[in-house]
Amino acid sequence: MELFLNLCVSGLTKGSIYALIALGYTMVYGIIALINFAHGEIYMIGAFTALIFSMVLGAFGLSGWGLLFASGTLAVVYCAMYGWTLEKVAYKPLRGQSRLAPLISAIGMSIFLQNYVQLVQTPNVLSFPDLIPDIAILAGMRGVASKTQFAILAATAVSMVALTLFIKKTRIGMAMRAVSQDPTMARLSGVNIDKVISTTFIIGSMLAAVGGLLVGNYGRQMDFFIGFLAGMKAFTAAVLGGIGSIPGAVVGALVLGFAESFAAGYVSSDYEDVVAFVLLIAILTLRPDGIMGSATTQKV
Repeated sequence: MELFLNLCVSGLTKGSIYALIALGYTMVYGIIALINFAHGEIYMIGAFTALIFSMVLGAFGLSGWGLLFASGTLAVVYCAMYGWTLEKVAYKPLRGQSRLAPLISAIGMSIFLQNYVQLVQTPNVLSFPDLIPDIAILAGMRGVASKTQFAILAATAVSMVALTLFIKKTRIGMAMRAVSQDPTMARLSGVNIDKVISTTFIIGSMLAAVGGLLVGNYGRQMDFFIGFLAGMKAFTAAVLGGIGSIPGAVVGALVLGFAESFAAGYVSSDYEDVVAFVLLIAILTLRPDGIMGSATTQKV
């Protein structure tokens, strides 16, 4: 029973991490039908940025919750600028071109950012500091989940609620939904398409930065390559749930997280990645549009 409970918490934690990254994929696809393969590298840059800012601010005496929120906020802002720049440099000039052109550009940017961080920072594995302070109220629950796992679950829940309210209640959120449904009519109705697309990239990058900070604190190790596998897993989660669907991205991420956790616990950790992609093949064979996806006509 204890093993089952631990695996459930582990699966929920992994699913929450994948959800933070998968939302970036599914939001961009829902707006401009593009798979942003460089999104995993934004997550990696978020982890590196949080590490650098925590070291700098820690040297000036900042600690505890102040250090966590300051380094996290700076990492989120920094990654938001990266997301905005990525859209302007790699995707906007190719808008209206062949569908393959921005896809190739996305792969190229992914490789570029990996090598850029490797050269500018280091190819070595780095240790990530424990930025999350001890929470007294959780002292009696340490046997169920660690403080970092609780932080990941809480941060993901808050992010999901905030994103849902943003999409449903704000003008830019309404514009994003309009562009997703019919970009031509949205433009004719006065919606600034460029602003909507840039906002989408910024929000996705901010969520990826939060994921980078939390995963760095969770695994306590990182390198320039962590974004590739995490990006592939998050993309798998987005496809599982139904690419383009925000609730689908969360559901797909949780399904993937639980599948990996139970495979590692009851079979072997060597098969953890295998299970993820076997699950993807199985679900797409039975339901090509994903768990919560719906059949759509191709945008032309």
